[in-house]
Amino acid sequence: MTVSVESSRFDRWRSATLAPFEHRAFALFWWASLASSFGSMIQTVGASWLMATIAPSPNQVALVQTANALPYFFLSLFAGALADTRDRRSIMLVSQVLALLASVALAVVALAGGITPWLLLGLTFLIGCGAALFAPAWQASIGDQVPRAQIAPAVMANAVGFNLARSVGPAIGGVIVAAVGAAAAFIVNAVSYIGIIATLLWWRPKRLPSDLPPEPLGAAMAAGLRYVSLSPHLLAILLRCTLYTIPIAAVPALMPIVARDLLGGGATTFGILLGGFGVGAMLGALSSATLRHRFSSDTLLRILSALACVAMIGIGQSRWAAVTLLAHVLAGSVWTLA
Repeated sequence: MTVSVESSRFDRWRSATLAPFEHRAFALFWWASLASSFGSMIQTVGASWLMATIAPSPNQVALVQTANALPYFFLSLFAGALADTRDRRSIMLVSQVLALLASVALAVVALAGGITPWLLLGLTFLIGCGAALFAPAWQASIGDQVPRAQIAPAVMANAVGFNLARSVGPAIGGVIVAAVGAAAAFIVNAVSYIGIIATLLWWRPKRLPSDLPPEPLGAAMAAGLRYVSLSPHLLAILLRCTLYTIPIAAVPALMPIVARDLLGGGATTFGILLGGFGVGAMLGALSSATLRHRFSSDTLLRILSALACVAMIGIGQSRWAAVTLLAHVLAGSVWTLA
């Protein structure tokens, strides 16, 4: 009887988890986005290691992560308002074409041997702009791909795919860069956009007609800012996020320097460390529900802050690859959980 109950629970869990894949649009987008996520992780390895070889200054190496993330700072509010007021399919298509063109340009310049630190940063920034424009429209479009009752498992399935790519992709990227060079990593990333672009060209979501014109972007952005400014709890959360993320952001930003200078390794070592960070992120995501059930958010954040200190000290002081890898796994885990 117990086995039967456990079996039925597993069947219900499996049915709920796999239900979104019964919808062709979601299944196609999931596989296409998985390939694109792998490409992005491989491109990150290539760009970071290439910068470590052409401009060995730690500041310049760290700027690769900055160039990748800065578009989210500048464009997230605009992209979110755009996704709420304009056609999401068109936004996603334009953003992916932009990222594809920037990736192709980066691959061509790298193959021609004309890459410079600032050109690498500029093209990485453009790829990040494509990702920043894509993300809000992509997240909001899940409701157009599956019924409302399946949105939660669809979101979880997307998170699993992303963390899978973040776990395995960097190690693959390290092998590619070590074997055939950074340009090959950029080519792989460029090819990875084809699936999503093809899926977007095929996809024709139903649109409900509206007699009202779309809300002006400026008004939509102002409404969002006004809502946050009048929400003390949101402001407190943003402050805590800032205080937490700025120090731990040094882990992925300086990972190539750790691999090269502290461990004396190459692109493969860097890819393995980045993969360890991704494995930790996946473990953190999988354990999130259990830990949040046992601890309050405040208690959990204090524990994670202490563990982040342990991870960063371990990375900075260790000269043993195994210890450094474990510290990166810990850092990836607390990054996601926090």
